[in-house]
Amino acid sequence: MESNGKLVGRDGEKLDYQTGAINFGEPGTNSQHSFFQLLHQGRTVPVEFIGYCKSQQPVKLYPEQYPIPNHEELMSNFFSQPDALALGKSADELRAANVEESLIPHKTFPGDRPSLSLLFDELTPKTLGYLLAMYEHRVAVEGFILGINSFDQMGVELGKQLAGNIRKHLTESSGKNGDEVDLTKWGVNSSTMSQLKFFLGKREK
Repeated sequence: MESNGKLVGRDGEKLDYQTGAINFGEPGTNSQHSFFQLLHQGRTVPVEFIGYCKSQQPVKLYPEQYPIPNHEELMSNFFSQPDALALGKSADELRAANVEESLIPHKTFPGDRPSLSLLFDELTPKTLGYLLAMYEHRVAVEGFILGINSFDQMGVELGKQLAGNIRKHLTESSGKNGDEVDLTKWGVNSSTMSQLKFFLGKREK
């Protein structure tokens, strides 16, 4: 995401459009169980699948249960999920498969969900570098198009300034608990003050 979430353009004028996407992800089946339900039936979110033909740690266990290696089991999902997102499942298809009528609304998926699949030979420093370069380039180009500066982080700097102030007070209050410290001088809001009081009461002496 870099620093593209900006309120103003390079000229300092307030913008009337959004300037930053939210990117998130997870490896393999962790992602499926974390947020793929949302991708299939919730809001439309473009998805990027990144896969590798060769595993760094090939494993083949219990061939009577799993006739293909562990990596190929995972890659089965890599190939199938984009199809499921694109094609979905209609109510007519479900009825043709004798799905119980009460379950049809829950098992109907609209499809037409955008995705991109990137398949590499294997994960190496070089292929990881390709990915980093591609995503960095994408962010920079988005910034150019949006008319914003992708290379500063003013919001992050504000948080760092406040952290520096809290760090100073933590140093000065070393060895004291929450009841022995005047938190009103720390320049924080009441919610943060109550958290700090709890933290100071539990800190190591």
